[in-house]
Amino acid sequence: MEEEIRKDFMELLTYMEEGKHQEFKKKAQECLPVDIAEGLEEVEDSSKVIKLFRMLPKDIASDVFSYMTSEQQQLIAESATNAELKALVDDMYMDDAVDFLEEMPANVVKKVLQNADETTRATINQLLNYPENSAGSLMTTEYVDLHDYFTVRKAMDYIRRTGIDKETVYTCFVIDDQRHLVGQVSLRKLIIAPESTTIRDIMDTNIVSATTTDDQEAVADDFRRYDLTSIAVCDKEMRLVGIITIDDIVDVIQEENTEDIKKMAAIIPGDEDYLKTSVMNLVTHRLPWLLLLMISATFTSTIITHFEELLAGAVVLTAFIPMLMDSAGNSGSQTSVTVIRNMALGEVELRDWLRVLWKEMRVAVISGFALAAVNFLRMIVFTNAGVMISATVSVTLLCTVIIAMAVGCLLPMGAKRVGLDPAVMASPMITTIVDACSLVIYFMIASAMLGL
Repeated sequence: MEEEIRKDFMELLTYMEEGKHQEFKKKAQECLPVDIAEGLEEVEDSSKVIKLFRMLPKDIASDVFSYMTSEQQQLIAESATNAELKALVDDMYMDDAVDFLEEMPANVVKKVLQNADETTRATINQLLNYPENSAGSLMTTEYVDLHDYFTVRKAMDYIRRTGIDKETVYTCFVIDDQRHLVGQVSLRKLIIAPESTTIRDIMDTNIVSATTTDDQEAVADDFRRYDLTSIAVCDKEMRLVGIITIDDIVDVIQEENTEDIKKMAAIIPGDEDYLKTSVMNLVTHRLPWLLLLMISATFTSTIITHFEELLAGAVVLTAFIPMLMDSAGNSGSQTSVTVIRNMALGEVELRDWLRVLWKEMRVAVISGFALAAVNFLRMIVFTNAGVMISATVSVTLLCTVIIAMAVGCLLPMGAKRVGLDPAVMASPMITTIVDACSLVIYFMIASAMLGL
């Protein structure tokens, strides 16, 4: 599929270079805007990017522009005439225009706002003033709003007249005379209802809405929980001011998941594309956590040093330290990732910590016994460690798995309890903690069982 898309774009590029305008226009109409935008990312010659974009039919140029990278958007904006820039912004949906301006330097923002009409300029300025990552910054003001006293016939006429400029018409939001949100009605229901029926008789009043200051992650969770395709955004007085559509929420979900994955890998999250991020920037995002984990890992060497005499009495114990530490780290990581993900999905709440701990302890005991049994047989058959050494290592393995899963379960929930992101308490942090615990347990059990 990707090869076919690439082939279509190269054909479009060839038509441009050969000056075949009619063929270019026809081919551009056949390609999806996102495919054209992705194709432009591979064009290194900025003059070709500008020329190809200017040749695009006006009805798809704004769609292509909304999918372009911020660097290429800046290139197009800086090279466009005032008239071209005004036409481009006027054709864009308001949320796309705001997303574009948020990534632009001040001179480009100034140029765009100077060439926008007064209404558009006021709306853009309003949306830009909402907090970053809030529902207000994510919403669009281009939606269908119907008064509750409209008849179905009047509503359909209104949708036909204004719907061409709206981001979606599949869900229409119902307001009263003071613009308070009072309900919503689907286009399907409008089509099948009698024309004389009033909107208030068929609208759904049990609706989910967001406020302008709600965090985008909470809004995304509402989309998932209630299977929404759009959601109304209201101010503090419950007046309808905008909507958020599913295409923007998909981007939010991707951003939030990427951020959590980076935190779980002990990397400071960043918004830049990997290939466009400088080496020093990557170092800046990774080095602080690496330094912290390295320093915290010195506890491990301190513990080993403290038990030097015990190790001198049974040097064979040293050979099994890596296996015990790895098993503990892996067990803790599995538990922490499971708990963190279920917390993110809303399936586990802080009040469930005892239930979660009880479940994980049962998993730990069963898993620990299985690992210990297999390890004991392995050591008896394949090593010369002896029964007591094998038993010591196996009992330690059981205990460290139980402790590791307890730590992996409780730390993320504890982090959330004190207001931290649970993802911070993922694999690297858990591994560092349980490594130290497993060593202490190992040497204590060895002292007791071997009499050292």
